[in-house]
Amino acid sequence: MPRTKKQGIVFGLLMSYFMAYGMEVYNVAIKRGFNLNVGGFSTMTNGVFLGAAIEASYMGAFVFITSSLWGNRIGAAFAKRHTDPQKDNPYFCRVMRQAGTVAIMCPTMSLIASILFNIILAHQNVINLPAIWIGTLIKNLPMAFFWNMFGASPLTHLVFEHLFPQSAKPAH
Repeated sequence: MPRTKKQGIVFGLLMSYFMAYGMEVYNVAIKRGFNLNVGGFSTMTNGVFLGAAIEASYMGAFVFITSSLWGNRIGAAFAKRHTDPQKDNPYFCRVMRQAGTVAIMCPTMSLIASILFNIILAHQNVINLPAIWIGTLIKNLPMAFFWNMFGASPLTHLVFEHLFPQSAKPAH
């Protein structure tokens, strides 16, 4: 885990962009209708990955900013309220922090995406924003939770430990 401010920023950027990219793969595939095909997401083509990379290039910045401002803090507070690091397994404590962070970040990012993609770019009526936001949240929350738990977080830890091998060693 990060031990310095620089490491914290690198860790945050990695997590933000891995989360954004995974979520954009999912959303671009839905936007292109792959979920409606016989075979579902298994019918995706490689073009989805390029489209997702383009959208993740700026959505990752939104993730980083919002997680830095409130998402990580509220996730840490959630974990602190529901775990005891002295008694609980460290992995359980980490998973609870991830769950708390996703519980804040998914509604936040769903609102940002709803405003950006539906209101600004698609020119939908702003009066429909609450319904658009709830629909976006319903679509994204299961994917955000499982992508964070089993994709973005393990990948972030793997890359971070390769970049900062000394941080993986216990402090003396």
